[in-house]
Amino acid sequence: MKRWFAKSLNRKLSLLILFAVVLPLLTMGTVSYRIATSVTEDKAKEAGMNTLRQMTDKLDFVIQDVENMSIFLIGQRDVQAYLGKEESDINLYSQLIGTLWNLSYSKKYIANITITPKNSNPVLYTTTITNSGLAPLLQQYETTNKSAPKWWSPLYDIQTSDGLRKVISLVRPIRDFSLFKALGTLSFSLDQSEIEHYLTDAGWETSGFVVLVDANNRIIAGGDRKWLMKDMSEVFPNLHGLTETSGVSNVLQGMHPYTVLYNGLPRVGWKLVGFIPTEIYQKQNGFVLTVTAVTILIALLLAMALVIYFLRWVTNPLMKLTKYLKDLNPDEMIPTFEVRSVDEVGLLVHSYNKLSDRISRLKDQVQLNEAMKKEADIMALQAQINPHFLYNTLSSIHWIALMNKDRQIAEMVGALSDFLRFSLNKGEEFCVVQQEVSHAQNYAYIQAIRFPDQFEIEFFIDPEMTTNIMLKLLLQPLIENSLIHGIQKKKTKGHIYVHGELREHDMKFVVEDTGIGMDEVKLRDIHGQLASANQKLGIRSEADEERKKVVTSYGLINVHRRLLLHYGAGAGLVLESTLGTGTRITFLIPRERGELSL
Repeated sequence: MKRWFAKSLNRKLSLLILFAVVLPLLTMGTVSYRIATSVTEDKAKEAGMNTLRQMTDKLDFVIQDVENMSIFLIGQRDVQAYLGKEESDINLYSQLIGTLWNLSYSKKYIANITITPKNSNPVLYTTTITNSGLAPLLQQYETTNKSAPKWWSPLYDIQTSDGLRKVISLVRPIRDFSLFKALGTLSFSLDQSEIEHYLTDAGWETSGFVVLVDANNRIIAGGDRKWLMKDMSEVFPNLHGLTETSGVSNVLQGMHPYTVLYNGLPRVGWKLVGFIPTEIYQKQNGFVLTVTAVTILIALLLAMALVIYFLRWVTNPLMKLTKYLKDLNPDEMIPTFEVRSVDEVGLLVHSYNKLSDRISRLKDQVQLNEAMKKEADIMALQAQINPHFLYNTLSSIHWIALMNKDRQIAEMVGALSDFLRFSLNKGEEFCVVQQEVSHAQNYAYIQAIRFPDQFEIEFFIDPEMTTNIMLKLLLQPLIENSLIHGIQKKKTKGHIYVHGELREHDMKFVVEDTGIGMDEVKLRDIHGQLASANQKLGIRSEADEERKKVVTSYGLINVHRRLLLHYGAGAGLVLESTLGTGTRITFLIPRERGELSL
């Protein structure tokens, strides 16, 4: 498959362009799908929250209406008079019953209004109650009831002439306006079934439900009837975090995940909690996914058809030119090809037509170059005589010095001979580490004789790295730089240290001196030249030429460029220097090239 693509520019371009089209389409489709699903979910949550707010407003209106009516009855003169008399007044009793009846008749959510006197007067009520669960609740919550100006009871049952009903009551104490003593108790009972209508008639999600929770976190309306008066944590053990006035949460009820929306009624501490099944979003998201996938597929097929058509239109001239050139004889004159367009392909064909004349001239040039090459080979053979003549002459001087017992001259000449022999080295670019170190030692020995008592040099080379291969003529220029620019400008004796360390993947070399060092300006300038060489690999710009007029450390730049050319950007020189202390130069060489014997 790989070779099949490699043999056709048309196939490679088709694959690359299709990939360039498919990737944005898939990315755009994925992003669009996620945005659409997020918007769908947000819209559903927003609609659910608006519905909860509408329910909250209705319930808050009912609660406020009941509280307002209770305040009205507490302050009503007839009520105060009835509760303040020790003897029963039948006319006043009938009048108050009528007042209570009028208040509750037009409001379906009021199941009963009861005024219980402290004296012996009969109890006032709008519905005949044979059994009520309010009395036990008043005893259970006696502390809260007596200390508060109003108290909303939990859900409880009352037995009336119409049957069993579930109610929630607002209980208020009635006190004398003058003496502020307790005269009785007023209770407004709300019909739980009517409150539940507010939840079921609000248009909530058909597969979801809403529950009303009281201040004690118990369900008082909505949901399953068996949940009534149960704690929310008992019915929904996985539901947490409904501590705010309103918000959004998630819960797993059974095997069904739900999105939970809640909104509070601060007046009484109740909360409306709505449950929306997550599968509603998933169905809508499935539709969005289907539409997105179909759209992307259609766009992809259209893009493929257009890509194939336009690529063939563009590459047909190139395919014809390739087929035309395939059977050409290189030794014959290349014929011209008809140009039919002025675009890049046409310019390519036009350039091809120029090749015929150009190749003819190149043939003549090649013949001339062959003749010049033979002449250069002869000159190269003659040039090889000069190094041998130089080696023989130095060898003769070496033996004459030994015969005259001048050992220092003999060793200096021997070191110079080895130095020159290694420098030429038959044109080889690489050597083993031991040869490079010996070459540097020969140079240091010659310089030590030339400049006695000016410096000392020490070599610390890992013995295990002596047979590894490295680019030659790297250490000697660095030692020369330390000697000329660091040690010789120092009034006292200096030291040069050469370190070689074999590491797991590379070899590390360090040339360090105790010379005069460099100030920040000069160090920054040399760093700039090294960086420029690193970027351009030896191609100098006008800015580089200006920089060379200031810095004279040509050896550093040349070594740095050779390292970059042979080993890559990671092998360049690292220069550190402190004025008055010395200079440290470091470079790394990979050790993947194997080993050679000396």
